[in-house]
Amino acid sequence: MTGRATPRLPSQGGELGTAAPFYPRLGDLARDTAKGGQIGVVVALPGVGGGTYHLSPPGGGDKWTAPADGTTLRPVPAQVTHITPIQRDALYDPRAQQGALRVSVHYEDGGTAESLLVLTPDQVELYASQFERIIAQREQAKEAAA
Repeated sequence: MTGRATPRLPSQGGELGTAAPFYPRLGDLARDTAKGGQIGVVVALPGVGGGTYHLSPPGGGDKWTAPADGTTLRPVPAQVTHITPIQRDALYDPRAQQGALRVSVHYEDGGTAESLLVLTPDQVELYASQFERIIAQREQAKEAAA
């Protein structure tokens, strides 16, 4: 899961744009609102032997149960690992007085999403000077290695 909107699965019910219930699968991470937002790994699904989800803290600890209808469970989005610029021209919007750079957001599950890095003129100047320093350090490292 990448933290970005994804189409609803037919098995989840609900139409696009509605809040479809979350039905986690075995091994999924879920946030339980009835437990103060505690995150757990789904270790057992509701079924013939039991009418509840069984969850366990990711690092171990006391297990707990959640209702079979999944009403207290929420998905845990994948965390962002890093952001990289997309090789396109940066833009400046004079009306908004801000610059924008297209970036690719990378998630721990391997997913990516395209977004914008929006900068004020002061931030553009600050990062321009920092990039000049990085370029100079790179040149010095090249010379030292030669």
